[in-house]
Amino acid sequence: MHFTTRKRRTAPTVIIVSLIDVLIVVLIFLMVTSTFKQQPSLKLSLPISKQTQKAGAADDALVLTVPKQGPLYLKTEPITIEALQQRLIEAVKQNPRTTLAIRADTDTPVGQLVRVMDAAKAANIQIASVFTRAAQ
Repeated sequence: MHFTTRKRRTAPTVIIVSLIDVLIVVLIFLMVTSTFKQQPSLKLSLPISKQTQKAGAADDALVLTVPKQGPLYLKTEPITIEALQQRLIEAVKQNPRTTLAIRADTDTPVGQLVRVMDAAKAANIQIASVFTRAAQ
């Protein structure tokens, strides 16, 4: 007969700090080596022009995107023609020198562009520019 007591085994200790360090190094490695691709939310085919200028839009210019289908976008938010006219009127009240820059698709219906120009005239916006691609 053996009357010895068994020794209780202690659970192995895991050092959490070193595991966190390794995890942070892996995370930094993944962040540095990965590439992020920015995809535009709306694909437009800008019209081609021989008179394209390289100058950018002014700081106070409102950029309006007119796709061939779907809603209009003032800067990045969707907007209707009626709401566009109200926003343009408000913008002119804040800054009378506000301009409108139009990014329209090549296949945009002319009627849609005419409604946009009517809204700009109703808001007393005198200068309007259109984004184009350079002819090659």
